[in-house]
Amino acid sequence: MTNIINKRADFDSPWKEILTAYFPQAMQFFFPETEALIDWERPYEFLDKEFQQITREAEQGKRYADQLVKVWQIQGEQLWLLVHVEIQGKKEDNFSQRMFTYNYRIFDSFGQPATSLAILCDTNREWRPSNYGYNYPQTKLNFEFGSIKLLDYEQRWQELENSKNPFATVVMAHLKTQQTRSYPQKRKIWKFSLIRRLYDLGLQEQDIRNLYRFIDWVMILPKPLENQLWSEYKKFEQERTMRYITTGERIGYERGIEEGRQEGRQEGRQEGRQEGRQEGERLVILKLLKRRLGELSPETTQRIQSLSVNQLENLSEALLDFSSMADLLNWLQLN
Repeated sequence: MTNIINKRADFDSPWKEILTAYFPQAMQFFFPETEALIDWERPYEFLDKEFQQITREAEQGKRYADQLVKVWQIQGEQLWLLVHVEIQGKKEDNFSQRMFTYNYRIFDSFGQPATSLAILCDTNREWRPSNYGYNYPQTKLNFEFGSIKLLDYEQRWQELENSKNPFATVVMAHLKTQQTRSYPQKRKIWKFSLIRRLYDLGLQEQDIRNLYRFIDWVMILPKPLENQLWSEYKKFEQERTMRYITTGERIGYERGIEEGRQEGRQEGRQEGRQEGRQEGERLVILKLLKRRLGELSPETTQRIQSLSVNQLENLSEALLDFSSMADLLNWLQLN
């Protein structure tokens, strides 16, 4: 299986990385009817430059993980797939319209029809967009697109546990992250359980690294619990005489804390220990919020930079439950 690209753009998400690493498996897991039409013996191509041409600047505070991929059908024709991962914490009123807009822009710019597919990661069970249309005198439009709802896999948990497809692990990590928003201890238990499952499945070392990366990225823990989990994990690897994940490879909360502290200490040498500590905490918070919610507006960034050490510490705990930019703005208003 493909190795995940280690260096990612600021706006990328763990979802985009995992889709890039395991695109055929994603199609097989989420959209098997379309996957069955594809000739996987021929190389597929990610059309990043083409996709950038048909998308406008991302809306402030929105988080998307889109992939435009050229594949070949079994009968020999090429097919463009637009796969969109909606990772907002709540429904988006203009979602169907945006799916249509991207689709017709692809056709308008490149003369190529595209199959549009959506992966819905929100927590609203009733929101299930699948079409966009209008009906005016002598003019009618009905645009339909494929979509799957991750919440539906809660009722298929045994199926997830039995599957070796990497996206079974991805969905399990996503669902347990949502279910443990206010229960960090439970999240720690599930995080370790999902990591241990990677070994129980007998996956290859690189696949364990890739999926560990996703789990660690989305299942953020408070620092004390993260330290506990890391100690348990090191002991677990020693017992299995395997060491696939090293301290330097960890990309989650603990790494962000350490990076922030180092930068804070460096500035602190010039402006004093207290200011250095504050700056370090700010850097950590801003990195974690950016990773969790997407790009922050200049006004929001400035507001966070004005917080005291105690407020920053409170925010570092509160952000574990944030699922949208509105959660952050509400917290800032109350604090």
